[in-house]
This record gives sequence, C-alpha cells and structure tokens, in this order.
Amino acid sequence: MNKIIANADEAVRDVQDNQTLMVGGFGLCGIPENSISALVKKGVKGLTCISNNAGVDDFGLGLLLQHKQIKKMISSYVGENAEFERQLLSGELEVDLIPQGTLATRCMAAGYGMPAIFTPAGVGTEVAIGKEVRNFNGKDYLLEYAFEADFAFVKAWKGDAHGNLIFRSTSRNFNPLMAMGGKITIAEVEHLVPVGELDPDQIHTPGIYVHRIFQGSNYEKRIEQRTVRPRV
Repeated sequence: MNKIIANADEAVRDVQDNQTLMVGGFGLCGIPENSISALVKKGVKGLTCISNNAGVDDFGLGLLLQHKQIKKMISSYVGENAEFERQLLSGELEVDLIPQGTLATRCMAAGYGMPAIFTPAGVGTEVAIGKEVRNFNGKDYLLEYAFEADFAFVKAWKGDAHGNLIFRSTSRNFNPLMAMGGKITIAEVEHLVPVGELDPDQIHTPGIYVHRIFQGSNYEKRIEQRTVRPRV
C-alpha cells in the first residue's frame, strides 16, 4: 500500500482543535519540524501534546506554545523553554510531568494494545497521588494508563512508500514508541526511498504502524549544547 502524501500541509489536514498528539523527538534531535510548522500554519487550538520535552522558545513544540495552541503538555523534561515556564507559572498551561521511563512505557503500551502498566517509578511521591498502588512480591507499583492519542507525528532518517522507517542515533529514543501509539501515525523523513531499498534487518518501525509518510525538507538539525575546544 502506497502511503506517500504530498507534504506536511496534507499530513495535518484532519487534525482538529482539542485533540491529543504524540510528538517524537528527544531534546532537539528527531523533531518532526515540518509537521509542527504545518500545525502552526493550520492554527489548531487546545491541543494536548505528549512529548519528552517541549522544545525551545523558537523551535519544535515551542512554536506551538508561542501561538497558544497547546493547552496541556505531558512531558518528562521541560527545562529549556522560557515561554513554557511563563505559561506554566501564569496558569495558562496545564502540565503533567512524568518520569521519563514511565512516559516511554505508556507510549509503548498504547502501541501494544495494553490498557495499563505497573511501574515502581513514583511510588511514595507526588506522582502517586490519586493512583492505584498494588504490591507484587513485597514491592509497591503504581498503575499507569496507556496514552490515547489521536495522532502521532514522528521524524525518521529514511522511509519507504509502505511506511517502513529507519531512525538515526538519538532520534530513535521516542520516535519509534510514538509511531506505535497514535491512532493515525504521520512520518516525515529525510530520505524517501523506493520499496525494497531498505534492509529489512535495519527497519526500526514496520509500516503497519504508519498511515502517512512524506518527504521532509529544510531541516535545521540544531545542536542543543555546543561545546568546542578553546583556541590555542
């Protein structure tokens, strides 16, 4: 089945206000930049975004925050975004901070069709308030529900018309998990290749999880913390 679509604008055509989105990426790596820009352009509001982090002020999900398009962030790390901080402290933005492993596993559970998981992370802390705690073999675990996302947006290094994806380096952290978890998964890729060109043993996300795929463009590939050797 050919899943290729023309561009990011077509990819987000049916995203509506108040929907829940999984957005891949880790720090500034593996960000679905084209899809986010298309969402900004479309102007959808009231979004709930599930992402490891919230981008920075002028990049990634930070662009949606700038335009007040996100009502709730579900993340594990948010320390690089001043606008995020301002909206949080002013009460404009609802935030769920989740341990990173729990965030990843709840994404994975959605892809596996599991309704919930048990995890020791957060037991005895504020994370556990209002949640079921169950004891297994003398150790307490929290019940955490799988995410329910209307769309998942991911960015891969290579992909083909069937939606098979290969991620590169750190971008493999959350993108494959989120590709599994969305009701509709949209992948943008740096290189869109013919079916059969990808080595089956190298594919990280099989096409069964991907519904739309398009060739991305103009990727910035920012460096989060640049460190250089002092000049002598």
